[in-house]
Amino acid sequence: MNGANPVAAETEPAIKPAPSIDEEPYPKTGYAWYVVGVLTLVYVFSFIDRQILNLLVRPIRRDLGISETEMSLLQGFSFAVFYTFFGIVLGKLADTRSRRGLIAAGFVFWSLMTAGCGVAKNFFQMLLFRMGVGVGEASLSPAAYSLITDYFPKERRATAISVYSMGIYIGSGLALVLGGWIIGLVGTRENFDLPVIGETRSWQVIFFIVGLPGVLLALLMYTVREPRRRGLRVIRAADGSVKKTQTSMREAYSYMFRNRTTFLCHTIGFALLSFSSYGASAWIPTFYQRVHGWSQAKSGIVYGLIVGIASTLGVVAGGRFADYLAQRGRRNATMFVGALVSVAWFPFGMLYPIMSDSTWVTVFLIPAAFLASAPFGVAPAAIQQIMPNEMRGQASAVYLFVVNLIGLGIGPTAVAITTQSVFQNDNMIHYSLLIVGTLAHIASTLLLWYGLKPFNESLDRLKEWTAAKV
Repeated sequence: MNGANPVAAETEPAIKPAPSIDEEPYPKTGYAWYVVGVLTLVYVFSFIDRQILNLLVRPIRRDLGISETEMSLLQGFSFAVFYTFFGIVLGKLADTRSRRGLIAAGFVFWSLMTAGCGVAKNFFQMLLFRMGVGVGEASLSPAAYSLITDYFPKERRATAISVYSMGIYIGSGLALVLGGWIIGLVGTRENFDLPVIGETRSWQVIFFIVGLPGVLLALLMYTVREPRRRGLRVIRAADGSVKKTQTSMREAYSYMFRNRTTFLCHTIGFALLSFSSYGASAWIPTFYQRVHGWSQAKSGIVYGLIVGIASTLGVVAGGRFADYLAQRGRRNATMFVGALVSVAWFPFGMLYPIMSDSTWVTVFLIPAAFLASAPFGVAPAAIQQIMPNEMRGQASAVYLFVVNLIGLGIGPTAVAITTQSVFQNDNMIHYSLLIVGTLAHIASTLLLWYGLKPFNESLDRLKEWTAAKV
């Protein structure tokens, strides 16, 4: 008996996997894809609300009297800081509370904050509303990733999360296309006289148009059923009764620390790709205007179509390719795809900023946008792959914290500071895009390739953790 107490062995509970939960069939495929569709629509609106600012740089700077660096803070840092910090708290709620209710409440809040940007009278007021948008949007992705993981088996998860991630690019593209169209439509009028609000500038009206519909659309979340959480460990007592375990934040972070090499290579590696992507997307419309003499409307429509089509196809292709590789035995397919497309970006991403003809800029920008988007479905899918169910929301929040703080928070500002401090000439923005993007992709490529082996080790560690007994 090796000194074991037979009575204790019979009465003490043991932590075991919950096969009765995991062996239940997944929800019907048609309904699961409907859920992805709803979540993608919500994500589209989040990115319309987040990105519309990028097309309104000139009129906002003019009317609020702010500098280029202050504008970059509104585009990125002010949003990202609150998005990332509140994401940690809301990620924990996604592991323990109704995920659809959390998303619905956040949708209403960030929509109101977006509309609020339309009443801002100075930089400080705009800063507060952008912070509010960040707080609201922090509710979405950790809960959405967790929902999708419980709706789809692992061999289809990367594709499903990549389809959801299309919302980034459809939303960003629509923000630019619709913004460009609306600017062209209202461009002949500088002011509008609105009920209650009074005299309003045309750019302020755009914030009302894109923000307020989300308040009603949030009701769509109540057509989504909360699925059963899979992969939970349970305490099974001697009498056969079971109780699901609850994981504290300390336990979740302890588990992530045990997988620190994987997390560092994954999170920092993908964050640097986000750094390049957000830095470019924030300033490409302005780059077209300054370097190639395009109008606001034309730059918004053309770049919006590139993002809405090429980037959307890229993120889905990345997920499909990862699932294809996984079905053929590559366990670290999600990480591998990120490293692969980071390398493939170089010839296109380094050439489009320095083309002298705007037609050639667009020709090279299309594949650059396709490849730049490809990692952002597989990156969150990788987190779901290596984490226990009851920690996925928190791990996703940490991933989003780092990716958005580095990418959205610093990327646009890095381009602006390079333009102002290094070149001291606004019209040299194309060289800033080249330098920031290239350096970020070099570092990202090294980290993601190095992380492939530790990623496989984390998959083995998850199996051991799930099978552990106390």
